Amino acid sequence: MTSSSSASGTSPVQGLHHVTVMASDPQRNLDFYTQVLGQRLVKVTVNFDDPGTYHFYYGDLTGQPGTIMTHFPWPGASRGVRGNGEVVATAYSAPVSSYAAWQQRLQAHGLTGSESTRFGDPVLTFEDPDGTWVEIVFDNGKEVQPWPASPVPQSEALRGFHSVTAWVQETADVRALLVGQLGFQEVGTEADPQGPRTRFKGSGDGVGLYVDVVERAGQPRGSFGAGSVHHVALRTRNDAEQLAYLETLSAAGFRPTPVQDRQYFHSIYFREPNGVLFEIATDAPGFPADEAVEELGRHLKLPQWFEPQRAQIEAHVPRIFNHEYGVTIGSRDLSASAGQEPVGAADGIQVHVAGRPPSEVRVAMVLLHGRGGSAQDILSLERELNLSAFTYLAPQAPGNTWYPYSFLAPLEQNQPHLDQALATVDAVMEELAQMGIAPERVVLGGFSQGACLALEYASRAGRQLGGVVAFSGGLITLEQQSSMSGIPVFMGVDPDDAHIPLERFQATEAQLRARGASVDARVIPGLGHSINKEELDAARVLMQQVVAQSV
Repeated sequence: MTSSSSASGTSPVQGLHHVTVMASDPQRNLDFYTQVLGQRLVKVTVNFDDPGTYHFYYGDLTGQPGTIMTHFPWPGASRGVRGNGEVVATAYSAPVSSYAAWQQRLQAHGLTGSESTRFGDPVLTFEDPDGTWVEIVFDNGKEVQPWPASPVPQSEALRGFHSVTAWVQETADVRALLVGQLGFQEVGTEADPQGPRTRFKGSGDGVGLYVDVVERAGQPRGSFGAGSVHHVALRTRNDAEQLAYLETLSAAGFRPTPVQDRQYFHSIYFREPNGVLFEIATDAPGFPADEAVEELGRHLKLPQWFEPQRAQIEAHVPRIFNHEYGVTIGSRDLSASAGQEPVGAADGIQVHVAGRPPSEVRVAMVLLHGRGGSAQDILSLERELNLSAFTYLAPQAPGNTWYPYSFLAPLEQNQPHLDQALATVDAVMEELAQMGIAPERVVLGGFSQGACLALEYASRAGRQLGGVVAFSGGLITLEQQSSMSGIPVFMGVDPDDAHIPLERFQATEAQLRARGASVDARVIPGLGHSINKEELDAARVLMQQVVAQSV
């Protein structure tokens, strides 16, 4: 055994705080974690970067650190593929005496658990409905706060996390982070079918103490999608400790993000050299901060900055049923929305305008809002860009979304809504042409879902545009062949963006370049799912070039 304190003198990290995973169907996800695994849904909120998407938190009675599994369910999302550079499994602890009961429980729910032994403890490994590896380690770990309404008897209940498993190219890089920077202890190494497994232990004495790392030299990287672990959060006590880690990790070259307010904890994010995304999260404020313990998970909770949009968000998120209370949350029926008939794009389009009237200018920018956003939201960029030569137009998507599922979902699942959205953009372009502003003098821009739509329209249009600005977006399809010769494109993304996988961003860049577009593609660490000054400056340069060419 090798022991260590953090090299910087900061307090050692205690262990695991939470694990965040991408899912697909929200009700199926909720049913599995509450009714099969017996975890309490302690919080229903939304993705703070995409308020049209739920964020579910599952844990013990109060959602203590070390028990929390969180999911972003994107209906219809394609499956991810496990590989190097990511966490591939999350293990819970359970009493040794419950081994046979859990075998029977899994079988009763149609699940097959593979059996193994790891560092002397029996392990069952199985998949959740999206293919995420979930494990149970039978080691008599410390008890957590029991959830009285759990369908799993208390004598067999899961006791928070035991460990996570990451697949990496080189263990040494993770060791340098965990032992050298964060104060973990190296427990030992044993053989694993995938390669040498090394275990590291946090400094706490509760649950969720272990990070296992399996070295798979020369094996391919993972591909993010439904079932993929987005990040693993490590636990620190308070803001002061977190700030100390922010400073030391920055000095060590890990490039952590600024502190993010996640309502129930504060977070910083960073990647180690293999690509595994880590977070350091604080214990406080905790999940009872805005709901009584006896009400946890009963209501859709929103941060203060989203409360003005509550009615809009509640109308957009899918309908789910919470078994603990027998209540329904959300109102959108996914099965019904998938069968809606298309509406003609020329009928009833609401287009908001900012800047100078179209009749007074030579150039225009068409802005497409993101999922859950609005035309008025995206038009606020007019003030940021501050180019008086332009008129700015923003069409409003029905129900505040251009298409129902992730842009990574199979194409047919977003039809006919995608075709309708493309027709809406085309109708706005045609209206501008009738006003004397030809497509080559129009810059098409968008954020998130709107950025994906802007890129897709430009890719399919088969005609010259003034330019495309995609704030956090990627192509919806990569099979188009039409020429984009000479069209300037700016693209920006955070390498850790949960909505726009870096691989898809890079594939989009390659596709656009291959078809002749002039692409400025920037991967911006710390950007988050947002728009920053660097991106606005780049967009402004592209727009000024269009002005110069139109004189």
